[in-house]
Amino acid sequence: MPTKRRARRTTARKTRRRAARKTRRLVKRRMPETLRLRAAFPGFTVNDLERSLAWYRDVLGFTVKERWEQDGKVMGVEVVAGSVTFFLSQDDWKKGRDRKKGEGFSIYCTTAQNVDDLAAVIKGRGGAIAREPQDQPWGARDFAVTDPDGFRITISSTS
Repeated sequence: MPTKRRARRTTARKTRRRAARKTRRLVKRRMPETLRLRAAFPGFTVNDLERSLAWYRDVLGFTVKERWEQDGKVMGVEVVAGSVTFFLSQDDWKKGRDRKKGEGFSIYCTTAQNVDDLAAVIKGRGGAIAREPQDQPWGARDFAVTDPDGFRITISSTS
């Protein structure tokens, strides 16, 4: 009998603690509540989808998760590397064929892998390194690549 009573008290105590933690969390948030995102999935509109897909897959090492076709032609692709997802889509040229892509755009990705080794693998696959691996003042080591449309991707160590 004491065991059942103890179990009920323990459950009730856990419930009260959980409710108190939730209340404290709500109280600590700024009001009005600020935006809290959990992930980002950038989409790149590209000039030549097949060329870009080959670069992300064969040079960087992404894998294809999904393809979208229209009238038998691939119009978009979802590629993944670890927990990072990029979407590539074919430009429809409605804004003109000479429209610049990627100019002034950078995306930063982190990895637990050795960035020097990754840079060497990318070079070995025919990729050009826009900025060689280097140590940063904040303690990370990173390098940068630029995709066929000018989108710059910096790959950084997590430590």
